[in-house]
Amino acid sequence: MSEPAVPWYADGLRFACSGCGACCRIEGHVWVDEGDIRRLAAHLGLELDELGRRHLRRVGRRYSLIEKPNHDCVFWDDGCAVYAVRPAQCRTFPFWPEWLESPEAWQEAGEDCRGIGRGRLYDAAEIEAIRGGAAATETGPPRGCSCADE
Repeated sequence: MSEPAVPWYADGLRFACSGCGACCRIEGHVWVDEGDIRRLAAHLGLELDELGRRHLRRVGRRYSLIEKPNHDCVFWDDGCAVYAVRPAQCRTFPFWPEWLESPEAWQEAGEDCRGIGRGRLYDAAEIEAIRGGAAATETGPPRGCSCADE
């Protein structure tokens, strides 16, 4: 049997959220699963169907958070209103598979996210745990933002 391939980021990657919200204010999907939906509903004090009517859209067989007309996330208001229970896609940012494909992909992601390449060094094991959903980035809401925290 051959050894598993060593990822290009074996020495780790730096990331520290700057709180700019660029990742929350772009066009695209924020996919949510049943667990995300239940946590959001509980956090917001809404029944599941009410959360669905107000904050979700169906895209094929999946669900995504809706966006405001300017493409901001429905929960963005100069900070994340649901930070404590943000969906897995948000908790694993920026360690997404497409951005970990190559150093070039990571560098390209850094053109849109000023936190990439700065701050805390995440080792390869941490990156894999975050990527797999078993952990989250330790960015926390930045000081002075209106992010919810618990």
